[in-house]
Amino acid sequence: MIELFVAPDGDDSAPGTRERPFATLGRAGLAARALTGEVVVRLRAGAYALTEPLELTAAPGRDGRDGHVTYQAHGYGTAEQEEVVVSGGRTVTGWRELDGVWLADVGDLETRQLYVDGRRAERAGVEALPGEITLTETGYTTDSTAPSAWRNPGDVEFVHRGVYPWTEARIGVASVTTGGDGTVITMAQPAFGRALELYNSTWQGQTSRGPGLPTRVENDASFLTEPGTFVLDRSRPGRHVLRYLPLPGEHPERTRVVAPVLETLVRVTGGRGVTFLGVTFAEATWLRPSGPEGFLHYHGSGFHVGGPIDTVPIDDAGSSVTVPREPVTIPACVVVENASGVRFEGCRFTRLGATGLGVSASEDVTVRGCDFDTLSAGGIVVGGSRSVLVEDNRVHRVGLEFSGSPGVALNGTTGCTVAHNHIADVPHCGIVAGPGTGTRVLNNLTSGTMQVLADGGGVYLAGPQGGSHDSGAVIRGNVIEDTRTPYNFGLYTDYGAAWVTVEENLVVRADSTAVLHVSPPLDNVVYRGNLWDADPVGADAPPPGVLYEDNVTFTGGPEPEAAAAIRARAGLLRKAPAPS
Repeated sequence: MIELFVAPDGDDSAPGTRERPFATLGRAGLAARALTGEVVVRLRAGAYALTEPLELTAAPGRDGRDGHVTYQAHGYGTAEQEEVVVSGGRTVTGWRELDGVWLADVGDLETRQLYVDGRRAERAGVEALPGEITLTETGYTTDSTAPSAWRNPGDVEFVHRGVYPWTEARIGVASVTTGGDGTVITMAQPAFGRALELYNSTWQGQTSRGPGLPTRVENDASFLTEPGTFVLDRSRPGRHVLRYLPLPGEHPERTRVVAPVLETLVRVTGGRGVTFLGVTFAEATWLRPSGPEGFLHYHGSGFHVGGPIDTVPIDDAGSSVTVPREPVTIPACVVVENASGVRFEGCRFTRLGATGLGVSASEDVTVRGCDFDTLSAGGIVVGGSRSVLVEDNRVHRVGLEFSGSPGVALNGTTGCTVAHNHIADVPHCGIVAGPGTGTRVLNNLTSGTMQVLADGGGVYLAGPQGGSHDSGAVIRGNVIEDTRTPYNFGLYTDYGAAWVTVEENLVVRADSTAVLHVSPPLDNVVYRGNLWDADPVGADAPPPGVLYEDNVTFTGGPEPEAAAAIRARAGLLRKAPAPS
């Protein structure tokens, strides 16, 4: 084994030894590429501020047979483990005060998040657009003159929560004009035009078109009334001003304020044999929603960027919704693509402006014993990959900005397993599995899911899952509790799910425990040996595609003894407390 050392006070012209370490991960990566055999890059305590993404790619002779590179916090796995942070943020300094508000000139800085002494500061906003409001082809009109007081309308963003029950969009304002008939709000294009095309539904004879009225309006200096919130003022190009209303006791000379700048921290591509142990990935953003295309969310981690729109029937009564034919996925701040033999263990993903970790077109990837928290989007997204293991991870406080984001999501995968994770305090689904083959969702604990949007569950599965029960999905041994919003199904097989075995799960305190009648209908789905505190919708007359047998419904009183055994096997394998 060859050891390389890196320290924040090191020197990239040094040889990378214990006594004379490198200063940056990038320099260590270059040195590792030139070596064969097992290489361990030991990272000493401190923050490693990146000015560009760390790119880890395949190197000649390093194909998994000849070596493996591990980036490891010094002392990993011992009581002396050192804290290592890989950051894409910039510390904001030079504050001045005006009427109790801190102001900093930040040049051309673009960001959507701010972290104050490690706490996520909320972007300032108001809960409603005032006045009598009318939707138009280009935006809105209102009889209120309040929008004319917005300092810079081009910074303002509308949030549209519940366009569909499972959907939350974000669209920017282009301009505001006030005349005798009220105020005209012109929305950014192409986002608003695409929203008019995308969001159209018919339900029980009622039709709706477009994103509807905003449920929240964000990012103007006039909204800065709640301590602990911020606004980025971009009214002068290249001379942006960050405004922050401090909490009691905060002082500009003692408070550390970090604005995330990079969108990607680490990208592992085309390589084999890369491991991260005990590393914290923090402070990255995602800027696309601030641009003219906005964020036209559809479901889960998917959103619309233009292209064909399909009309999907919901029932036989003529109800339908329009959906994007080719949605794209919210990006991740740590990316693995076209790679194999990659492992993350004991790491933390926090204070990130998109998804924590994204795995695509890869195989033999393990994510074990990690913590995902304080994320704008989801924790882990796996797409088009094989043999990915997501095990013993804690995912909580995610989807803070993009509320449809699940804790863990799989789509188009083969032979992937999600096991012994704890997903808690998330705005929509805990675990999502789209069409795939051989998916295993085993012994997880989800609690406090579906806190914001509706029509989802603690565990949600949709679409075909292989060609037989041998190659299909297995949902077993999971505990699903406290699925919060109305109109949810704790354990939810949906939208033509086929070749699925759902057995020995415990579901309690959901709006509905499960549902057997969906559109398109379920096919070759087995519900067996599950325990729940209410009958699933349709359990009294299961449809032809569902085998429903040996399930136990208990109401009132303590849980049956069998529930204790399921609980004992579910959730985290590790016993140490997770970071706060």
